[in-house]
Amino acid sequence: MAKATAYRGVFPVVPTIFDATGALDLEGQKRCVDFMIDAGSEGLCILANFSEQFVLEDAERERVMQAVLAHVAGRVPVIVTTTHFSSAACAERSRRAQESGAAMVMVMPPYHGATIRVGEAAIFDFFRRVSEAISIPIMIQDAPVAGTTLSAPFLARMAREIPNVAYFKIEVAQAAAKLRELIALGGEAVVGPWDGEEAITLLADLDAGATGSMTGGGFPDGIRQITDPYLAGDREAAVAAYAKWLPLINYENRQCGLLAAKALMEAGGVIRCGAPRHPLQPLHPATREGLLDAARRLDPLVLRWGK
Repeated sequence: MAKATAYRGVFPVVPTIFDATGALDLEGQKRCVDFMIDAGSEGLCILANFSEQFVLEDAERERVMQAVLAHVAGRVPVIVTTTHFSSAACAERSRRAQESGAAMVMVMPPYHGATIRVGEAAIFDFFRRVSEAISIPIMIQDAPVAGTTLSAPFLARMAREIPNVAYFKIEVAQAAAKLRELIALGGEAVVGPWDGEEAITLLADLDAGATGSMTGGGFPDGIRQITDPYLAGDREAAVAAYAKWLPLINYENRQCGLLAAKALMEAGGVIRCGAPRHPLQPLHPATREGLLDAARRLDPLVLRWGK
């Protein structure tokens, strides 16, 4: 039963690696995954928004999923993002992910563009249909990009009433308060109350009861310095580590976004090309240097792994 599975810790998002022409670089993708595991990732998430999933063709999504799952080969659990507006398409993506070896799927509520949304009844039925197609856990991603308000009572109800809905990545304003309410309302049905948004609110979210964190992929070793002591009961050590790593976390979250992990990986020789796929634009050189300056002060593995 999916609810019995309890994944905890740091499960960063894996960036999708392209070459200088914008084509998939699957060899670079494998090196990226190897680095992320070596850096202490307790699990991985692929094809998320921070993976630039929205610039991939369906066939490319499949190629990335199969390549990563085969290369990871069970070393760590892998969450596959299967978000789609269509209930049937999301259910089929989720079924294929499970068949290919995914440990969990992550799904946003249905949305399209700036205005096309559905109400709570349709959202509930959407997740029910996805759940009926699989037997692995579902993580609901509650993020502003969907433009959909998911109240804590509604999320808790889905956890209680939809068999595989068990994990929640909360990355909205005042995430800690929402996590606290969700945990209180959902009880044991909320197996995984998780933090997101590059760990910018990680300490408050851990205080609220978060047991996992889905961050960017550039420095899981740094995030582990926060989560490991906290989850072991040493909050003071976690507070000190959070203060140490916060400048880099902040630079990623506020200045670089989804390009931070690839910029760090390129600088450290993990991958050859850190560029996004057009029409996304590369980091400004000054922004990239600011990121690297913040990282060099901490000596994360990413800057040494490929050298």
